[in-house]
Amino acid sequence: MLLSATAAILLSSCVSQKKYNELETKQRETQDQLNTATVKLNSCLDEKDRMNTEITRLSNTNAALLNNVGDLATLSKKEAENLERSLESIKEKDLAIRSMQDAINKKDSVTLALVTSLKGALGNMSDEDIEINVEKGVVYVSISDKLLFDSGRYNITPRAKEVLGKVATVVKNKPNIEFMVEGHTDNKPISTSMFEDNWDLSVKRATSVVRVLQDDFGVEPARMTAAGRSYYIPVATNETAEGRAKNRRTRIVVLPKLDQFYSMIEEGMEKATSNQE
Repeated sequence: MLLSATAAILLSSCVSQKKYNELETKQRETQDQLNTATVKLNSCLDEKDRMNTEITRLSNTNAALLNNVGDLATLSKKEAENLERSLESIKEKDLAIRSMQDAINKKDSVTLALVTSLKGALGNMSDEDIEINVEKGVVYVSISDKLLFDSGRYNITPRAKEVLGKVATVVKNKPNIEFMVEGHTDNKPISTSMFEDNWDLSVKRATSVVRVLQDDFGVEPARMTAAGRSYYIPVATNETAEGRAKNRRTRIVVLPKLDQFYSMIEEGMEKATSNQE
């Protein structure tokens, strides 16, 4: 009996250890599953928080957009009015620009015709004695000192009167232009009983040309201006005899009549406005 009892106790002890080991294994597996589930749960909670934040942001954005739609609906009328005014302003400016361009084209046509006439009248003259050029829409006729005057004097030579007569013929046929006669000298100082200085010489030479155009060739004096520039606007160096010779000159500057220019602009704008209506 004692032997049987001992065997039974040992047998029950072995079974319990085995079951214990099985339970322990299951417990570890369960703990692992729990840990995995906990990680997934935390991840889901984080995703939920992120989505809630995004939903809140979208809701706020949606509300803001709805408010903006209302504001845009309110502003659209004002913007439409402003746009209409802007378009009208652009049309007016475009008309003004086109009118100014037309006036400039007309003035350029007059300038081209004048240059053509002057070159035709003076075509047989040497380029060294007479130069005709256009700068910024202004016509310049430059006549050398040796052609117009004797050295140190302001009396017009007979040959110069022939040249001035040709110039007078051209300008008299174009009564809508005015011009200025400029006297220029080199930088060699002059002081005589006849001339106080280079200013005096340049002015007297300019007035001599104007008087010949008026008295000998009938150019209307109201269209002319006489001016002396002394030696302050050289076209060449005064360090050489050749340069000084180029600086001693008389220049006829054809002046556009600004009032006529503006009249052409106004007429162009009136025509453009009437055509638009």
